[in-house]
Amino acid sequence: MVKKSTLESILQNEMSDFWALLDSEEKHVLSDNFVIQSFKKNEIIYCEGDQPLQLMYLLKGKVKVYKKGIGDRNQIIRLIRPGEYFGYRAYFANESYVASGAAIEASQVGFLPMKLVEEHIHRNNNLAFFFIRALADNLGQSDTRTVNLTQKHIRGRLAEAIILLYENYGYEPDSQTLNIYLSREDLANLSNMTTSNAIRTLTAFAAEHILVVDGRKITILDEERLRRISKFG
Repeated sequence: MVKKSTLESILQNEMSDFWALLDSEEKHVLSDNFVIQSFKKNEIIYCEGDQPLQLMYLLKGKVKVYKKGIGDRNQIIRLIRPGEYFGYRAYFANESYVASGAAIEASQVGFLPMKLVEEHIHRNNNLAFFFIRALADNLGQSDTRTVNLTQKHIRGRLAEAIILLYENYGYEPDSQTLNIYLSREDLANLSNMTTSNAIRTLTAFAAEHILVVDGRKITILDEERLRRISKFG
């Protein structure tokens, strides 16, 4: 059991954008209902078809949001990084989850009951605007991704996926190796292509000295060229 003082510290420091919008009474109520849960690598956080009961906040780790398509093939539709809220859109839409969430690596997630969040939204206009803006940002990103995944050549789609991984999770201390290790299947699911096409395209990028592949580690050698391929792919 996490101490109340520790929970309040997490809310104040980790979720400062959200916490700053609350008055003292709201902070007290939300800290009393904030729960932290740990997830192992590949563990499911929520499933398509589940009822959306919790606002989720990623404290540590990496999470993928994905949807099953034709032939049970998954499409990764969003990557969650520490400091992001997720899992709440379906609640506001009054529907079940249309996608699933799973930990890419060992992760720690904070939960707040959505019913409680809704109650505070009705009383706090700033909190309402906070979620409106977040939903609008997500919609804009989704629109862009939809166009890119349907119109770009596979080289452009894979290059975009690798850039997206960098922009979400950054580099390791060498300033070249992506700070995330995805399986070839996940990389394909993020790029809207088959696993075999992802492997062939990665191999081609390596042969062109754009990047180096070592197992699941990807080291970018020529970021400028990779961005050009992503842009014009």
